[in-house]
Amino acid sequence: MTAYIARRLLLMIPTLLGIMLVNFLIVQSAPGGPIERLIAEIKGHGVEATARLGGARQGELSTSGGTSSAQAEYLYRGARGVDPELIKEIEKLYGFDKPAHERFLQMPGNYLRFDFGNSFYQDRSVIDLIIEKLPVSVSLGLWTTVIIYVVSIPLGIAKAVRDGSHFDVWTSAAIIVGYAVPSFLFAVLLVVLFAGGTLFDWFPLRGLVSENWAELSWPARIGDYLWHLVLPITALVVGGFASLTMLTKNSFMEEINKQYVVTARARGAGERRVLYGHVFRNAMLIVVAGFPGAFVSILFTSALLIEVIFSLDGLGLLGFESALNRDYPVMFGTLYIFTLLGLVLNLLGDLMYTIIDPRIDFASRGA
Repeated sequence: MTAYIARRLLLMIPTLLGIMLVNFLIVQSAPGGPIERLIAEIKGHGVEATARLGGARQGELSTSGGTSSAQAEYLYRGARGVDPELIKEIEKLYGFDKPAHERFLQMPGNYLRFDFGNSFYQDRSVIDLIIEKLPVSVSLGLWTTVIIYVVSIPLGIAKAVRDGSHFDVWTSAAIIVGYAVPSFLFAVLLVVLFAGGTLFDWFPLRGLVSENWAELSWPARIGDYLWHLVLPITALVVGGFASLTMLTKNSFMEEINKQYVVTARARGAGERRVLYGHVFRNAMLIVVAGFPGAFVSILFTSALLIEVIFSLDGLGLLGFESALNRDYPVMFGTLYIFTLLGLVLNLLGDLMYTIIDPRIDFASRGA
């Protein structure tokens, strides 16, 4: 197993490079890059846009003996006709004065050290931005995934055992609602009902913690943190538990009808022994296989609108805004983190296979 893990870890390197290369080519071929956006701003807004560019260059000018106000004035004069020298200055600022292949070849070494450069528009390092937003996304993704699995697996097993009963029918109705109502619509309903909308004002509507969080005792900090997560986690859980519940039920129903279960019952094994000693191990394999994808999906896609609704500034919102603004360092930095996390979780999912069913041995198959 150690050799298998080592091979998988080594395989992550070309996988990361391939994904980054494909996305780099797509982004480079897409129209409307950061240079075009800034030139459009300069044409449309004059002093405001050029002053912003002058401020972005302030640190470099301080080392070369210039001043930010002189640079802004220079850019303003060039902006009136978009002077070619101004375009070259913008290209140098964003690193586009080098050929595309040279820019890409610089990425692997820097990304290996988690050096993603600075944001084009926020004048901060990308890694600092990611670290700042990470607690929100991890909180949403981790708690949602854990609660969904804790609720859905027992519920799916109970539905499989009681197939066709009143319990199965009524829980199926709740599952249909979960399928039909998107999580962001349910989030809006929760805001209206419980966050100062029309009825109650029980839960906070902004941020992961309160402004005075640092002044609270540790028990109060934990309570405040969980209190802020109640509504967004509830919205995500309601929107995500339905599919996993049905997957668990169908997996157990398929295993229950197999011959080895009939044989176990014929030999006098109790129902609980049959269910958890034989069926559970086989039925849970497909459920475990979906864990990495479920976590990554909640972490980086499903939570985007939830972050917007509840004013939670996480990685999903950061990546979305960077794509809109063509903030390439942030785009590629978040993509690298997403991809790396997904690959690691896939490896952990394979290891969970062997924990649930020791008969599975990836190493002996030369995987």
